Amino acid sequence: MELRDYIRGLRRHWFAIVLMAALGVGVGWGWAQLQTPVYEASATGYVQSRDTEDVGGSIVGDAAARSKVASYLDVAGWRITAENAISELGLNTTPESIVQRVTVVNTQDTVILKVTARASTAEDARALAEQWISSMAYSVDQVEGDGTEGSSPVTIITIGSASLPSSPIFPDPRTALIVGGLVGLGFGVAFALMRTASDRRVRAGDEVEEKTGVALVGAIPVTEGMDGDNRLIGEATGKVKGKGRNSNFAVSEAMRSLRTNLQFMDVDNPPRTIVVTSPLPGDGKSTIACNLAITLAASGQPVVLVDGDLRRSAVAKTMGLPGGAGLTDVLSGRAELSDVLQRTPRAKNLYVLAAGSIPPNPSEVLGSERMRSLLVDLAAHALVIIDAPPLLPVTDGAVLTHQSDGALLVVSIGKTTYDLVEKALDALQKASGRALGIVLNRVPTRGLDASPYSYEYRREYGTPKLDSDTANPAKAPDEAFDLEAIFGAASAEGDVDARRQRARRT
Repeated sequence: MELRDYIRGLRRHWFAIVLMAALGVGVGWGWAQLQTPVYEASATGYVQSRDTEDVGGSIVGDAAARSKVASYLDVAGWRITAENAISELGLNTTPESIVQRVTVVNTQDTVILKVTARASTAEDARALAEQWISSMAYSVDQVEGDGTEGSSPVTIITIGSASLPSSPIFPDPRTALIVGGLVGLGFGVAFALMRTASDRRVRAGDEVEEKTGVALVGAIPVTEGMDGDNRLIGEATGKVKGKGRNSNFAVSEAMRSLRTNLQFMDVDNPPRTIVVTSPLPGDGKSTIACNLAITLAASGQPVVLVDGDLRRSAVAKTMGLPGGAGLTDVLSGRAELSDVLQRTPRAKNLYVLAAGSIPPNPSEVLGSERMRSLLVDLAAHALVIIDAPPLLPVTDGAVLTHQSDGALLVVSIGKTTYDLVEKALDALQKASGRALGIVLNRVPTRGLDASPYSYEYRREYGTPKLDSDTANPAKAPDEAFDLEAIFGAASAEGDVDARRQRARRT
């Protein structure tokens, strides 16, 4: 993966990152609310000698006091000091525990002791700091005096009462929020990078070509309205049936781009029989096959759309034509090809061959010599588009690809994985089939996974004006595709229509 892939992954999973960061902030706030607050207060003690009646005594007393400061720092941690503080304050704790809550320091080259005490309330912290100085003096009297108050020659007095703290030193809500947010953000980024590194779904066209070695020949954008029973583009106006003008201009232009890529794929030997398939059902291969056939026919060349999906046929329904007799009836000899080929008003050069009756052995039927001969006959006079079943569930698609010039593999962006694409290409290779290219379906027009081709110029170009014959395909002459020359059909159109009616009734 490159740096841009990681950046793309972070942008794709931005919501998860923001959500985890917010969750971290919430956890930090909740943790701060659950903690017992700790207040801190300080009091100042002064070590002095009691013999300060004259100047000489004061000097000697000050020297004695300075010599005692280091020792009194140890007195602050004595058990007797802690027990006296507990007794005077009436606390329910142990000497070992309360000693951990008190810190005594000496300012360098002075006889001043600073006592800092911590407690769960501001009042308790102040009381403990002041009492600790008195308890230290009590311990000194016990050791250096006779045990009575003021019996020691050097003592400790309180010279500054502790001030009442206004806020606790722990927990710090702001710090908790910052730390929680950073930890959540870190987890969100890690999650996004892990998902990006482990994501095997098809996301971009350049990645498809790089990872599969197969050319990307088309990128069909997702368009509102092209779903359900309304999945065709209009050959003349380029719009979805029942929608407004230019409602699916992007799809029309994408199909024209696919048509151009197919026409220039092999200039000396262009493919005449093209299978449209996909790794799994639901990738939109039938819709693309029908729209591709319409787009190819719009260029003026004769096109035959064959429904080769004998298990779940969808071409006739998508094209708005009756099912009835079709491919299987021709292969079994129950009907003539000229009887079951159906014209569609969507394009003057387009004929549709429905699937027909569903056989018990579709793979054998599609792989038969009759099927090969039929495709050869059709390809001699028209461009043949075959809607084939998916490659992975059944072998029908691979069998049809072997019978044709190659296959277009339709994959859904953001849904199909590279594992499925590789397995589908491997199935084609094992059947000695040729992969003409990959078509990305449902490509978003905006966002990270958008196609690199822009369709915003539709406002400037709009829909091209067509001549009257192209704009009204229903009025096209029947000579656009000469059935009589190919199949030896009756010359009279009435005979052909009668035979079609008989085949449909059959």
